[in-house]
Amino acid sequence: MPSSVLNVSVDCADPYALCQFWSQVTGKPIPDIDQPGDDEVGFELNDGTALLFLRVPEPKTVKNRLHLCLQPDVPRDEEVGRLLGLGATVVDDRRKPDGTGWAVLADPEGNEFCVLRSAAERAATS
Repeated sequence: MPSSVLNVSVDCADPYALCQFWSQVTGKPIPDIDQPGDDEVGFELNDGTALLFLRVPEPKTVKNRLHLCLQPDVPRDEEVGRLLGLGATVVDDRRKPDGTGWAVLADPEGNEFCVLRSAAERAATS
C-alpha cells in the first residue's frame, strides 16, 4: 500500500511569521489555534495536505534540496511583483524574452521557491 503526504514541513526561525507570509502567498488562512511564539504553525492546502512551519535552532545555510513551484491564477510577472511586495526576494530570474521560463524567489527566511507561468500563459504558447 502506498504512502500519502500528510504535510510539507519547512524548518525556520519564526514559524508564525513565515506562516503569515505563506498564508498571504496561497490565500489560505492560519487557524486561530496557531499563535505567535508557537513552535509549530501551519495551514491546510487545497488537497488536504498541510504546509507546516517548524522552529529549529539552526539558520538556513545552503540551497534547499526541495522547493515549492507555484502556478498563479494571474500572469506570472504580476504574481512575482505581488510576492516581492510581500517580502520575497529574487534569487534567479529564468524568465525568457518569449514569455517562457520562471522566476526563483526566496521567502523572508531565504527558502527558495519558483513562480511558473499561469495556465493561461502556458496555453497561449503551446
